[in-house]
Parts: sequence; structure tokens; C-alpha cells
Amino acid sequence: MNKILKRSLTGAIFVLVLVGSILFHPISFGLLFAFIIVLGMNEFYSLIKTKKSIHPQKYLGILFGVLLFSATFLHARNYLNSSLFILIIPALAGLFLVELYRNKPNPFENIAFTILGIIYIAVPFSFLPYLLYHDTLTFAFKPEIVLGYFVLIWTNDTGAYLTGITIGKHPLFKRISPKKSWEGFIGGMLFTVAISLLVSKFSHELNPYHWMAVAAIIAVFGVLGDLVESMLKRSLDVKDSGNILPGHGGILDRFDSILISSPFVFTFIQLFTS
Repeated sequence: MNKILKRSLTGAIFVLVLVGSILFHPISFGLLFAFIIVLGMNEFYSLIKTKKSIHPQKYLGILFGVLLFSATFLHARNYLNSSLFILIIPALAGLFLVELYRNKPNPFENIAFTILGIIYIAVPFSFLPYLLYHDTLTFAFKPEIVLGYFVLIWTNDTGAYLTGITIGKHPLFKRISPKKSWEGFIGGMLFTVAISLLVSKFSHELNPYHWMAVAAIIAVFGVLGDLVESMLKRSLDVKDSGNILPGHGGILDRFDSILISSPFVFTFIQLFTS
């Protein structure tokens, strides 16, 4: 199959599945993103183990990540008391005790990378349920903010790419990603802010100024998320994080912008739009 056709077909299916799962029902949303966390954390731990001769607690780390996401999902729906989050403390301590009995080389590196996988992948996705249930008075299922967030992520990626290949000359961060340019970054931001005004016409959960602010946050921290993932791949000497998405690489390649931008978008919405 032609490479461009394969990439386009994969991208179309990816978008349809993601948008459909977000809009259809809270359960479809929760199952999809729990699955994405499993795939993303598996990619991360497999890369670390292969390239660094380190043995993170892959299955426990993935289980912890899925449970964390499930807990935030239930808490966002007002089904779970926030006091139960204190259980995270002994659970993290348990990773040290498990490592004590594993008898693997580099034990503290194993623990560190296990926790890093949780922080880098599971935690950012665990902010999304709070965008889904933004209305803390009714706790009603309102997918518009999450959907708008992804639309702006995709807009920024596309706008930056098109601007970069057209007029990009000045490297944005040559040491990590030589192909990214300041022109692409600025073009991506302009595209994203413009589309945020269109998004605000369909989603009234945030006003147009708030959507513009979210767009600016995505433009900045989405690119930084891409650069952080590029830094990870360079440190491991790999081109793609995986090959699960033909023509697009791995899960981390597709969601790298989310991993850094979601904490900042969540924080902005909680502080300035409630």
C-alpha cells in the first residue's frame, strides 16, 4: 500500500475512533483512554528495557496507571471520594518492596523508570475526565471541552507542519528536533487560535477568550510535549516509539502533545473558568 495512503487511512480511522469514543458515552471514553494508557506505558517500558538494560516493573506500573485513570474518572463523575487518593502513597511505597524481592540489576533505576512511566503517561491522561465533567454542580457528561481540546491539538500539529515546510527557516530547537522551525511554531499558534474561535461557536462550556487561551497553551506546551518525546527517543536512539499505527509510529508519537499540555490546560480551566 502506498505510504501516504496508509498514513491517511490510519489517521482517518484513528480520528473516527477517538471522536466516536469521546462523543458516544462516558464508558466508551473511559475504556478507550484506559486502553491508550496501557499501550503507551507498554511502549515506554519496553523501550527503556531494550535500550537501557533497565527492568522497570512493567505490569505493576501499567496496573497502577490504569487504576489511577479509573480513580480520576470515577472521582470526576462524583462516584469516588477524594480521600481514597491517599492510597496512592502506600501503593508507590509498594513498588520499592516489590523491587526488593525481584533480584534485578539496577534496582533503583528500575523503580525510578517505573514511576516515571506513571507520571509521564498515566497522570496527563488522568486530567481528561475532569474536562469531561467540567460542571461540578451537575456532574453532567459534556464532551465538548475534551473534543475541542483534541481538535486544537490536531490543528496546531497540522498548522505547524504546513507552515514549517512552506516557509520554515529558523530552527526552533535544533539539538532535539532539527526540522522544527520558529515559523512553524508561530504558524501553528495562529492556526490554533483562529480555529479556537470556531470551536467556541459550537462549545459554550468555555467562552471565546477562554478557548483562545486554551489554544495558546496548546500551541506552546503541545510543541514542548513533542520535543520532550523527541528527547526521549534521541536518548534511546530510536526513530519511533513503536509501530502500532502504520505510517504514524507508536502511541507516544501520536499523543506526545497531550502528555505535556494536558496538565496546563487542566490547571487553566480549573483556576480561571470555574
